[in-house]
Amino acid sequence: MIDMPAALANVQNIDWGRVQDAVADYGPAIDIIKKTWSRESLLDIMNGHIAVPDDVINEAIANRLPADGSVKSLQVTSKSNGRLDILADTKKAGRIELSGNIDAFVHDGDQSYMTYHVRERALKDHGLMSWVFSRLSMSMAERLFGRIELSDDLPTRIEGNSITVDFHTLLTQSELGQTSFMGHPLLNMVQVEKAEPHDGYVEFDTALNVPSDVRDALIRILTKE
Repeated sequence: MIDMPAALANVQNIDWGRVQDAVADYGPAIDIIKKTWSRESLLDIMNGHIAVPDDVINEAIANRLPADGSVKSLQVTSKSNGRLDILADTKKAGRIELSGNIDAFVHDGDQSYMTYHVRERALKDHGLMSWVFSRLSMSMAERLFGRIELSDDLPTRIEGNSITVDFHTLLTQSELGQTSFMGHPLLNMVQVEKAEPHDGYVEFDTALNVPSDVRDALIRILTKE
């Protein structure tokens, strides 16, 4: 007999009648929940790992590139050795190729940031790198937090060959960050410990920090889609 993931087993044991009334008065929050997660992505987060394919990340990046912007294209390729390769085609500098590691990708109640360390070359043109990694970090995070519009570059810090992007304020000021469900802020429900590239996808180590009744209500909402 094949063991099913713990979160999926929990779905089968939910008393749907008990959670029906709990979700009835949360219309606006429910709309945001449905925009942010699918049933599958929420179950993956609950089970501790969510894999985001490169083509999903690259599509999210492409949707953030203005038609007349200085960056004509931006793509990532995840490698089995843990590297994340980045290829940007820019108007001024031409092709820019970076290869490095995601040293950190963290989200908890107090901080939200990504640190990328370049292995083969120095980070130049800090303005361009800030622009690139602002869009890259939020595109990688769409499966976790939904699509959050980015009107300006995020706060970044470059030290040697490492760049850190801080997206905590952007998340807290977003629609997701301003909404609670059953007394729990939606943004604080998801915890991210790290992100690791594999062959063709990035895997995030996650947790869903809510009581069982809230978890059951979330699954109910997304199962009814």
